This record gives sequence, C-alpha cells and structure tokens, in this order.
Amino acid sequence: MNTLRNKVSLIGRLGAAPEVVKLEGGRALTRLRIATNESYKDKEGVWQENTQWHSITAWGVNADLTAKLLLKGHEVAIEGRLVHSSYEGKSGEQLYSTSIEMREFLLLTPKEDAKQ
Repeated sequence: MNTLRNKVSLIGRLGAAPEVVKLEGGRALTRLRIATNESYKDKEGVWQENTQWHSITAWGVNADLTAKLLLKGHEVAIEGRLVHSSYEGKSGEQLYSTSIEMREFLLLTPKEDAKQ
C-alpha cells in the first residue's frame, strides 16, 4: 500500500525533445515536459480546452530510455511520484516547484509514427 501514498499517472504529449544531463559518476538525468488536455463545456455550453504542462524527471535507466526513445510530440503514459522543492531565486525570493519523478513510462505513439 505504500506505493499508493504518492502516485501520479498521466497521459500526455511531449512539448520538446527530452533534455539529458550526465552527472558526476556517470549517472543520467533526463528532464521532459508533457502536456495534458481536458475538454469541458463552460456555462454557455461552449466546449473549452484546458492544457496543463507537467515537468518530469527521470533517473538512471529511465533517463537513458526516455532520451533514446522519446521525441517531441510523442504521446506517453507516465507513472511516478510528486516531488516538491524550494529554492532561492536570483533576487533572493523563495521559489517553489513541483515535478514528477518518473518510475515507469509507456510510449503510446504507434511505431510507424514514432519513427518519424
């Protein structure tokens, strides 16, 4: 049951190619952003689209695989956990961010489309 305590599942499209960083000791980190879309009817009955952008980090084997397999526009399913962090901005103010640390992913773009 511990895996249910902090679990996020998303299906979305990559907004750009994954960004790969090689850290000291050879460990890999990949950052990517995916967009999820929701459609809903507003008060007037007109369909509206809401797009949310999510920051994803992948480590180790997942970092290598995402860098190798994923391209801008690919549709992916991602499972991971929320990670909140804070840092000091350039002018000294306290800033906060939330990202998703990937545990698993599944490429949903069909093979023939993924090759392009």
